[in-house]
Amino acid sequence: MGIGSNLTKEKKTSPLDILFLVLRELEMEYSSHQFDVIVVGAGIMGSSTAYQLAKRGQKTLLLEQFDFLHHRGSSHGESRTMRATYPEDYYCDMVMESSQIWEQAQSEIGYKVYFKSQQFDMGPSDNKSLRSVISSCEKKCLSYRVLDSQQVADRFSGRVSIPENWVGVLAEIGGVIKPTKAVSMFQALAFQKGAVLRDNMEVKDIVRDEVKGGVNVVTGNGEKFWGKKCVVTAGAWMSKLVKTVRGLELPIQAFETAVCYWRIKEGNEGKFAFGSDFPTFASYGEPYVYGTPSLEFPGLIKVAVHGGHYCDPDKRPWAPGISLDSMKEWIKGRFSGMVDYGAPVATQSCMYSLTPDEDFVIDFLGGEFGKDVVIGGGFSGHGFKMAPAVGRILSDLVLSGEATGVELKCFRIQRFQENPKGNAKDFEHQVNSPSNHK
Repeated sequence: MGIGSNLTKEKKTSPLDILFLVLRELEMEYSSHQFDVIVVGAGIMGSSTAYQLAKRGQKTLLLEQFDFLHHRGSSHGESRTMRATYPEDYYCDMVMESSQIWEQAQSEIGYKVYFKSQQFDMGPSDNKSLRSVISSCEKKCLSYRVLDSQQVADRFSGRVSIPENWVGVLAEIGGVIKPTKAVSMFQALAFQKGAVLRDNMEVKDIVRDEVKGGVNVVTGNGEKFWGKKCVVTAGAWMSKLVKTVRGLELPIQAFETAVCYWRIKEGNEGKFAFGSDFPTFASYGEPYVYGTPSLEFPGLIKVAVHGGHYCDPDKRPWAPGISLDSMKEWIKGRFSGMVDYGAPVATQSCMYSLTPDEDFVIDFLGGEFGKDVVIGGGFSGHGFKMAPAVGRILSDLVLSGEATGVELKCFRIQRFQENPKGNAKDFEHQVNSPSNHK
């Protein structure tokens, strides 16, 4: 037979078949833009939330305005501290829950992001924040010891020295979390459990779908995604996005700070290395200093101050200009001459999303969105360690309208309408900013 006769035997495609194929392609395309929950912002909070949602079988979309694992926000770098010693006792349970989820998640992925140590807090014996830390430890039955100056010197074999009118609080729960590695872990686990991850997708608007309910999330490149629910974890960009979406002014301000690494003097490197029983630490008073053992950079110890300047996250100076004088004096006085306090040898810039009371914002966006949109922000430079619990809480809220095991009153948006300064506290702020002095 000839070629022509073969063609005549082929099944002809009818107009109805063509219409069916077109409709099927449209359905597939439409389905690829429909989700149970859309998470906006793929830092540590959004990535942890996507992990929790995907783990529960939710069709989840995680959107990030920049590249994944970028260095333009608050979820990058080499280390974050883990501690349960808080002046505010409502954080303790979140830290304890997070500690368990960190270990569970890293067992699922097959590598570690959380390295345990003790936590050591120190400061003047009459410092209100430190006294509240001790009170919180007692209330939450945390394992801790209060040490005087001589006991501190003995415990750390002369590596740490505090004045006679200071005390130290040594707690069992502490450690170092590797930030970029941790974000990557939650994203990988979310992907493994079926989540869709899209970066370089800046969200321009979130609009209520008046026809079928849920929300439409509109990106800068013109793509539109529909979700039954939405979680916004936009970090330093939270206020800008919420104002666009709902016209609501949230008192969450971007705040640029710097992390400093100092050289340990030759012959003393091992004394401050992770695994040598040297703890993560914080020092209350002026300045509020925190740090970690030498881990990410051999021979260098991370010592930083909670300070900096407010900024526009899209126009940040990348040079917070923190005065190092008080930090140099602190290092000189605390580390018995074993750390070079002349100048840091490395400095890294990052941002906080700071609230007036330094407490989180975890709440429904409300208004026309009701309980369909949940926001998590304002983590104020101390939220990273609690990201696993925050992800669980945000997932609970968006799926069931409530979250168990946590008192959310202190995280509600409403608190700023009742008092512009937020939650009332009888101890000092930790972050030193131009308008927020201890």
